[in-house]
Amino acid sequence: MWNQTRITQLLGIKYPILLGPMGGGFSTPELLAAVSNAGGLGSLGAYTLTPEQLLEAGKSIKNQTDKPYNINLWVSDVDPELAHYSAESLEKVKALFKPFYDALSIPLPELDMNIPSKFDKQVEVLFNIKPAVFSFIFGIPSPEILNEARRLGIKTVGAATTLDEALALEEAKVDAIVAAGFEAGGHRPSFLKPAQDSLTGTFALVQQLKARIKTPVIAAGGITDGKGIAAALTLGADAAQLGTAFLVTDESNTTPLHKALLLSEEANYHTVLSKSLTGRMGRMISNTISKEISNQTPVLPFPLQTRLLAPLREASLAQGRTDMVNFWSGQNPVRLKLSKAAEVMQALVTETQRILEPRAGL
Repeated sequence: MWNQTRITQLLGIKYPILLGPMGGGFSTPELLAAVSNAGGLGSLGAYTLTPEQLLEAGKSIKNQTDKPYNINLWVSDVDPELAHYSAESLEKVKALFKPFYDALSIPLPELDMNIPSKFDKQVEVLFNIKPAVFSFIFGIPSPEILNEARRLGIKTVGAATTLDEALALEEAKVDAIVAAGFEAGGHRPSFLKPAQDSLTGTFALVQQLKARIKTPVIAAGGITDGKGIAAALTLGADAAQLGTAFLVTDESNTTPLHKALLLSEEANYHTVLSKSLTGRMGRMISNTISKEISNQTPVLPFPLQTRLLAPLREASLAQGRTDMVNFWSGQNPVRLKLSKAAEVMQALVTETQRILEPRAGL
Protein backbone atom coordinates (compact mmCIF):
# COMPACT_ATOMS: atom_id res chain seq x y z
CA MET A 1 0.00 0.00 0.00
CA TRP A 2 1.38 3.40 -1.02
CA ASN A 3 0.33 5.01 2.23
CA GLN A 4 2.18 2.59 4.49
CA THR A 5 5.62 4.13 5.00
CA ARG A 6 8.16 4.50 7.76
CA ILE A 7 6.69 7.92 8.56
CA THR A 8 3.10 6.70 8.89
CA GLN A 9 4.32 3.92 11.18
CA LEU A 10 6.55 6.28 13.17
CA LEU A 11 3.92 8.99 13.68
CA GLY A 12 0.79 6.82 13.82
CA ILE A 13 -0.97 8.52 10.89
CA LYS A 14 -2.93 7.05 7.97
CA TYR A 15 -1.35 8.96 5.08
CA PRO A 16 2.23 10.19 4.53
CA ILE A 17 0.98 13.74 4.05
CA LEU A 18 2.11 16.46 6.45
CA LEU A 19 0.90 20.01 6.80
CA GLY A 20 3.78 22.45 6.58
CA PRO A 21 4.11 24.21 9.96
CA MET A 22 3.49 27.73 8.70
CA GLY A 23 4.45 30.25 11.35
CA GLY A 24 3.53 33.89 11.62
CA GLY A 25 -0.09 33.08 12.37
CA PHE A 26 -0.89 31.35 9.07
CA SER A 27 -1.48 27.91 10.54
CA THR A 28 -4.29 27.62 13.05
CA PRO A 29 -5.60 24.94 15.43
CA GLU A 30 -8.56 24.55 13.04
CA LEU A 31 -6.30 23.88 10.05
CA LEU A 32 -4.11 21.51 12.07
CA ALA A 33 -7.15 19.57 13.30
CA ALA A 34 -8.67 19.31 9.81
CA VAL A 35 -5.49 17.74 8.40
CA SER A 36 -4.96 15.40 11.35
CA ASN A 37 -8.60 14.32 11.39
CA ALA A 38 -8.32 13.52 7.66
CA GLY A 39 -5.45 11.12 8.30
CA GLY A 40 -2.45 13.37 7.75
CA LEU A 41 -0.24 15.13 10.28
CA GLY A 42 -1.51 18.58 11.15
CA SER A 43 1.07 21.14 12.23
CA LEU A 44 1.18 24.45 14.05
CA GLY A 45 3.97 26.91 13.34
CA ALA A 46 4.39 28.44 16.79
CA TYR A 47 7.65 30.39 16.71
CA THR A 48 5.93 33.79 17.04
CA LEU A 49 3.70 32.72 19.93
CA THR A 50 4.38 33.66 23.51
CA PRO A 51 4.43 30.72 25.93
CA GLU A 52 0.97 31.78 27.12
CA GLN A 53 -0.40 31.88 23.56
CA LEU A 54 1.14 28.50 22.82
CA LEU A 55 -0.53 26.99 25.87
CA GLU A 56 -3.91 28.33 24.75
CA ALA A 57 -3.32 26.98 21.24
CA GLY A 58 -2.57 23.59 22.73
CA LYS A 59 -5.87 23.59 24.60
CA SER A 60 -7.74 24.55 21.43
CA ILE A 61 -6.06 21.77 19.45
CA LYS A 62 -6.98 19.13 22.01
CA ASN A 63 -10.62 20.26 21.82
CA GLN A 64 -10.64 19.66 18.06
CA THR A 65 -8.66 16.46 17.49
CA ASP A 66 -7.43 13.36 19.26
CA LYS A 67 -5.15 12.45 16.35
CA PRO A 68 -1.35 12.93 16.23
CA TYR A 69 -0.18 16.46 15.48
CA ASN A 70 3.00 18.52 15.33
CA ILE A 71 4.14 21.75 16.96
CA ASN A 72 7.02 23.54 15.26
CA LEU A 73 9.51 25.96 16.86
CA TRP A 74 12.59 27.86 15.72
CA VAL A 75 15.78 26.84 17.55
CA SER A 76 17.32 30.17 16.54
CA ASP A 77 14.58 32.80 16.69
CA VAL A 78 16.90 35.80 17.14
CA ASP A 79 20.00 36.46 14.99
CA PRO A 80 23.14 36.47 17.20
CA GLU A 81 24.45 39.71 15.64
CA LEU A 82 21.50 41.59 17.10
CA ALA A 83 23.20 41.51 20.51
CA HIS A 84 25.95 43.88 19.30
CA TYR A 85 24.17 45.69 16.48
CA SER A 86 25.01 49.38 16.39
CA ALA A 87 22.56 52.27 16.55
CA GLU A 88 24.33 53.79 13.57
CA SER A 89 23.66 50.71 11.43
CA LEU A 90 20.04 50.76 12.55
CA GLU A 91 19.58 54.32 11.38
CA LYS A 92 21.17 53.55 8.00
CA VAL A 93 18.72 50.74 7.33
CA LYS A 94 15.77 52.82 8.50
CA ALA A 95 16.81 55.54 6.06
CA LEU A 96 16.93 52.94 3.29
CA PHE A 97 13.31 52.00 3.94
CA LYS A 98 11.99 55.53 4.57
CA PRO A 99 10.83 56.02 0.94
CA PHE A 100 8.48 53.05 1.31
CA TYR A 101 7.00 54.58 4.46
CA ASP A 102 6.68 57.95 2.75
CA ALA A 103 4.79 56.31 -0.11
CA LEU A 104 2.14 55.20 2.39
CA SER A 105 2.26 58.45 4.39
CA ILE A 106 3.18 56.78 7.66
CA PRO A 107 6.13 57.42 10.01
CA LEU A 108 9.04 55.09 10.62
CA PRO A 109 8.67 53.12 13.87
CA GLU A 110 10.86 53.41 16.95
CA LEU A 111 12.63 50.09 17.46
CA ASP A 112 13.93 48.37 20.60
CA MET A 113 16.94 46.17 19.80
CA ASN A 114 16.55 44.21 23.03
CA ILE A 115 14.70 41.13 21.75
CA PRO A 116 15.16 37.99 23.88
CA SER A 117 14.72 34.48 22.50
CA LYS A 118 11.45 32.71 23.34
CA PHE A 119 12.63 29.22 22.39
CA ASP A 120 13.51 27.73 25.79
CA LYS A 121 10.27 28.89 27.41
CA GLN A 122 8.27 27.71 24.39
CA VAL A 123 9.86 24.27 24.73
CA GLU A 124 8.76 24.10 28.36
CA VAL A 125 5.17 24.71 27.30
CA LEU A 126 5.47 22.24 24.42
CA PHE A 127 6.54 19.54 26.86
CA ASN A 128 3.49 20.39 28.93
CA ILE A 129 1.21 20.06 25.88
CA LYS A 130 2.94 16.83 24.73
CA PRO A 131 2.15 16.78 21.02
CA ALA A 132 2.96 13.59 19.13
CA VAL A 133 5.63 15.46 17.18
CA PHE A 134 8.02 18.31 17.97
CA SER A 135 9.54 19.68 14.77
CA PHE A 136 12.10 22.45 14.59
CA ILE A 137 14.06 24.53 12.10
CA PHE A 138 17.10 26.83 12.10
CA GLY A 139 19.27 24.47 14.09
CA ILE A 140 19.26 21.52 16.46
CA PRO A 141 18.00 21.69 20.06
CA SER A 142 20.36 20.79 22.88
CA PRO A 143 20.86 17.11 23.79
CA GLU A 144 18.98 17.82 27.02
CA ILE A 145 15.89 18.99 25.11
CA LEU A 146 16.01 16.07 22.67
CA ASN A 147 16.44 13.58 25.52
CA GLU A 148 13.45 15.03 27.35
CA ALA A 149 11.35 14.75 24.20
CA ARG A 150 12.30 11.07 23.95
CA ARG A 151 11.46 10.54 27.62
CA LEU A 152 8.01 12.03 27.05
CA GLY A 153 7.44 9.94 23.92
CA ILE A 154 7.47 12.95 21.59
CA LYS A 155 8.92 12.28 18.13
CA THR A 156 11.46 14.86 16.92
CA VAL A 157 11.73 16.14 13.35
CA GLY A 158 14.45 18.51 12.12
CA ALA A 159 14.74 20.37 8.81
CA ALA A 160 17.76 20.22 6.51
CA THR A 161 18.51 22.29 3.43
CA THR A 162 21.75 20.39 2.70
CA LEU A 163 23.17 16.90 3.15
CA ASP A 164 25.57 18.20 5.80
CA GLU A 165 22.65 19.51 7.85
CA ALA A 166 20.87 16.18 7.50
CA LEU A 167 23.98 14.33 8.70
CA ALA A 168 24.16 16.64 11.73
CA LEU A 169 20.51 15.97 12.51
CA GLU A 170 21.02 12.22 12.19
CA GLU A 171 24.00 12.48 14.53
CA ALA A 172 21.66 14.13 17.04
CA LYS A 173 19.35 11.09 16.69
CA VAL A 174 16.22 12.91 15.56
CA ASP A 175 13.36 10.64 14.47
CA ALA A 176 12.84 12.12 10.99
CA ILE A 177 14.34 14.77 8.72
CA VAL A 178 12.59 17.21 6.41
CA ALA A 179 14.42 17.66 3.11
CA ALA A 180 13.62 21.36 2.64
CA GLY A 181 14.09 22.19 -1.02
CA PHE A 182 14.65 25.73 -2.25
CA GLU A 183 11.24 25.66 -3.98
CA ALA A 184 9.46 25.87 -0.61
CA GLY A 185 7.58 28.98 0.44
CA GLY A 186 8.55 30.87 3.58
CA HIS A 187 11.92 31.07 5.26
CA ARG A 188 14.90 28.92 4.25
CA PRO A 189 15.78 27.08 7.49
CA SER A 190 19.52 26.73 6.80
CA PHE A 191 21.77 26.54 9.87
CA LEU A 192 25.24 25.36 8.84
CA LYS A 193 25.76 27.68 5.89
CA PRO A 194 24.00 30.89 4.77
CA ALA A 195 20.67 30.30 3.03
CA GLN A 196 21.99 31.66 -0.24
CA ASP A 197 24.58 28.87 -0.24
CA SER A 198 22.03 26.15 0.53
CA LEU A 199 19.72 26.09 -2.47
CA THR A 200 19.37 22.43 -3.45
CA GLY A 201 16.06 21.46 -5.07
CA THR A 202 13.64 19.18 -3.22
CA PHE A 203 13.92 16.07 -5.36
CA ALA A 204 17.72 16.28 -5.66
CA LEU A 205 17.99 16.77 -1.89
CA VAL A 206 15.71 13.80 -1.17
CA GLN A 207 17.93 11.54 -3.26
CA GLN A 208 21.11 12.88 -1.63
CA LEU A 209 19.69 12.18 1.81
CA LYS A 210 18.38 8.73 0.95
CA ALA A 211 21.83 7.75 -0.32
CA ARG A 212 23.62 8.77 2.88
CA ILE A 213 21.31 8.60 5.89
CA LYS A 214 19.09 5.98 7.50
CA THR A 215 16.65 8.38 9.19
CA PRO A 216 13.20 8.67 7.51
CA VAL A 217 13.02 11.56 5.04
CA ILE A 218 10.13 13.97 4.45
CA ALA A 219 10.13 15.84 1.13
CA ALA A 220 9.14 19.53 1.28
CA GLY A 221 9.16 22.28 -1.32
CA GLY A 222 7.21 22.73 -4.54
CA ILE A 223 4.74 19.92 -3.78
CA THR A 224 1.12 20.99 -4.14
CA ASP A 225 -0.78 17.97 -5.44
CA GLY A 226 -0.92 14.19 -5.68
CA LYS A 227 1.51 14.15 -8.58
CA GLY A 228 4.14 15.82 -6.42
CA ILE A 229 3.48 13.46 -3.51
CA ALA A 230 3.71 10.43 -5.80
CA ALA A 231 6.97 11.73 -7.28
CA ALA A 232 8.46 12.30 -3.82
CA LEU A 233 7.51 8.81 -2.63
CA THR A 234 8.80 7.26 -5.85
CA LEU A 235 12.18 8.95 -5.30
CA GLY A 236 12.40 7.40 -1.84
CA ALA A 237 10.84 9.98 0.48
CA ASP A 238 8.86 8.50 3.36
CA ALA A 239 6.33 11.36 3.32
CA ALA A 240 5.60 14.71 1.71
CA GLN A 241 5.05 18.03 3.47
CA LEU A 242 2.82 20.69 1.88
CA GLY A 243 2.38 24.30 2.93
CA THR A 244 1.25 26.56 0.09
CA ALA A 245 -1.53 24.13 -0.92
CA PHE A 246 -3.16 24.73 2.46
CA LEU A 247 -2.63 28.51 2.61
CA VAL A 248 -5.73 29.08 0.50
CA THR A 249 -8.03 26.90 2.62
CA ASP A 250 -10.82 28.33 4.72
CA GLU A 251 -9.16 27.16 7.94
CA SER A 252 -5.90 29.03 7.38
CA ASN A 253 -5.35 32.52 8.73
CA THR A 254 -4.18 33.84 5.37
CA THR A 255 -5.55 37.29 4.47
CA PRO A 256 -8.02 37.59 1.55
CA LEU A 257 -5.41 39.58 -0.41
CA HIS A 258 -2.83 36.84 0.08
CA LYS A 259 -5.27 34.13 -0.99
CA ALA A 260 -6.27 36.10 -4.06
CA LEU A 261 -2.64 36.43 -5.11
CA LEU A 262 -1.97 32.72 -4.60
CA LEU A 263 -4.92 31.93 -6.83
CA SER A 264 -3.74 34.32 -9.53
CA GLU A 265 -1.20 33.83 -12.29
CA GLU A 266 1.12 36.34 -10.60
CA ALA A 267 2.06 33.83 -7.90
CA ASN A 268 2.39 30.99 -10.40
CA TYR A 269 5.38 32.52 -12.14
CA HIS A 270 6.79 35.30 -9.93
CA THR A 271 8.15 34.04 -6.63
CA VAL A 272 11.54 35.16 -5.36
CA LEU A 273 13.96 34.42 -2.54
CA SER A 274 14.50 37.61 -0.54
CA LYS A 275 15.65 38.67 2.92
CA SER A 276 14.48 42.26 2.48
CA LEU A 277 11.26 41.97 4.46
CA THR A 278 12.31 39.89 7.48
CA GLY A 279 16.09 39.79 7.64
CA ARG A 280 16.18 36.08 6.76
CA MET A 281 15.90 34.69 3.26
CA GLY A 282 12.50 33.33 2.31
CA ARG A 283 10.42 32.60 -0.77
CA MET A 284 7.56 34.99 -1.44
CA ILE A 285 5.61 36.53 -4.27
CA SER A 286 7.80 39.22 -5.83
CA ASN A 287 6.98 42.75 -4.70
CA THR A 288 8.32 46.31 -4.84
CA ILE A 289 10.59 45.89 -1.82
CA SER A 290 12.10 42.58 -2.92
CA LYS A 291 12.82 44.11 -6.33
CA GLU A 292 14.43 47.30 -5.01
CA ILE A 293 16.32 45.86 -2.00
CA SER A 294 18.67 43.14 -3.22
CA ASN A 295 19.96 40.29 -1.10
CA GLN A 296 23.38 41.97 -1.17
CA THR A 297 21.97 45.06 0.56
CA PRO A 298 22.42 44.97 4.37
CA VAL A 299 19.17 44.92 6.34
CA LEU A 300 18.45 44.52 10.05
CA PRO A 301 19.02 41.19 11.84
CA PHE A 302 16.01 38.93 12.38
CA PRO A 303 13.52 39.63 13.90
CA LEU A 304 14.31 43.36 14.09
CA GLN A 305 13.83 43.70 10.32
CA THR A 306 10.40 42.11 10.70
CA ARG A 307 9.51 44.71 13.32
CA LEU A 308 10.75 47.49 11.07
CA LEU A 309 8.46 46.31 8.28
CA ALA A 310 5.43 45.47 10.48
CA PRO A 311 3.81 48.95 10.30
CA LEU A 312 4.42 49.00 6.55
CA ARG A 313 2.66 45.66 6.17
CA GLU A 314 -0.28 46.80 8.30
CA ALA A 315 -0.71 50.05 6.37
CA SER A 316 -0.38 48.29 3.01
CA LEU A 317 -3.10 45.80 3.87
CA ALA A 318 -5.34 48.56 5.21
CA GLN A 319 -4.93 50.45 1.93
CA GLY A 320 -5.54 47.32 -0.16
CA ARG A 321 -2.01 47.32 -1.59
CA THR A 322 -0.08 44.16 -2.38
CA ASP A 323 3.26 45.62 -3.44
CA MET A 324 4.91 46.03 -0.02
CA VAL A 325 3.89 42.87 1.82
CA ASN A 326 5.71 39.54 2.10
CA PHE A 327 3.09 37.22 0.69
CA TRP A 328 4.74 33.84 1.19
CA SER A 329 4.42 31.24 -1.55
CA GLY A 330 6.17 28.15 -2.76
CA GLN A 331 7.57 28.07 -6.27
CA ASN A 332 4.73 25.91 -7.58
CA PRO A 333 1.38 27.46 -6.57
CA VAL A 334 -0.51 25.88 -9.47
CA ARG A 335 -3.86 24.11 -9.41
CA LEU A 336 -4.73 25.72 -6.09
CA LYS A 337 -8.35 26.38 -5.29
CA LEU A 338 -10.16 27.83 -2.32
CA SER A 339 -11.65 24.95 -0.33
CA LYS A 340 -11.86 23.17 2.97
CA ALA A 341 -8.69 21.54 4.25
CA ALA A 342 -10.43 18.18 4.46
CA GLU A 343 -11.32 18.47 0.77
CA VAL A 344 -7.69 19.24 -0.08
CA MET A 345 -6.60 16.17 1.87
CA GLN A 346 -9.13 13.96 0.09
CA ALA A 347 -8.03 15.26 -3.31
CA LEU A 348 -4.37 14.63 -2.43
CA VAL A 349 -5.07 11.08 -1.28
CA THR A 350 -7.24 10.27 -4.30
CA GLU A 351 -4.75 11.58 -6.86
CA THR A 352 -1.73 9.99 -5.18
CA GLN A 353 -3.42 6.60 -5.00
CA ARG A 354 -4.62 6.84 -8.57
CA ILE A 355 -1.01 7.29 -9.69
CA LEU A 356 0.73 4.80 -7.42
CA GLU A 357 -1.99 2.16 -7.23
CA PRO A 358 -4.16 2.70 -10.32
CA ARG A 359 -6.03 -0.58 -9.88
CA ALA A 360 -6.75 -0.15 -6.19
CA GLY A 361 -10.00 1.22 -4.90
CA LEU A 362 -10.24 3.82 -2.18
